[in-house]
Amino acid sequence: MKKLVLPAAMLSLASLCWAGSDRRDAVDRLNNAAKVLDEIMAAPDRRIPDEIMKQAKCVAVVPHLIKGGFVFGAEHGRGVATCRTAEDWSAPAFIKIAGGSWGTQIGAEAVDLIMVIKSEKGMQKLLSSKFEIGRDASVATGPVGRHSSENTDLKLDVLILTYSRAKGAFIGFTFKGALVRADNRSRRALYGPSVSTRATLLGRVRTPAAAGPFLDAVRGAKAQAIAQARK
Repeated sequence: MKKLVLPAAMLSLASLCWAGSDRRDAVDRLNNAAKVLDEIMAAPDRRIPDEIMKQAKCVAVVPHLIKGGFVFGAEHGRGVATCRTAEDWSAPAFIKIAGGSWGTQIGAEAVDLIMVIKSEKGMQKLLSSKFEIGRDASVATGPVGRHSSENTDLKLDVLILTYSRAKGAFIGFTFKGALVRADNRSRRALYGPSVSTRATLLGRVRTPAAAGPFLDAVRGAKAQAIAQARK
């Protein structure tokens, strides 16, 4: 009997360590996503236009998406997303993005990616277990600047507008073909096993304190948009 106690205790301790590490990773990702959104919105000539943020249905941020390849490309990263509810923004959900692309590509880089989901239809894609950017949900590179012209992508019938900030050298990268799915491990680490991604994004889950900086960044971006629209 004593021979069984020690292995069981060691396994329990290892499980606690893994759970703690997963939670730290989830919190770090929330903080990094907040930083990315704050920094991009602080750049007047490269920020997400006020009209876009004011009408956004959901916002997803993937800090440090890693891309690389020669002719064949690949991308992989983990991020967070929140959707607008009747009262506020939902508690953040955790997502993963992975996939490939084809084209004139060389080099490798880390990319901070923001996806602005424009409509209820786009939100439904995010609520699904997984979707492919470009096939299941139409996508376009979003216009930048404090204000956007009527001749920009604002009027394109796309579900997702993407904004990215590159840290390295890469030629011809695209996010089309990337697969977005729920990051169940991170979700369980922060919310526990009984909470679903769908319930989180629909505003049915209480927002944890660790998500405060990220939601503040999203609220701040929207507040800037509304303030500028009134000028």
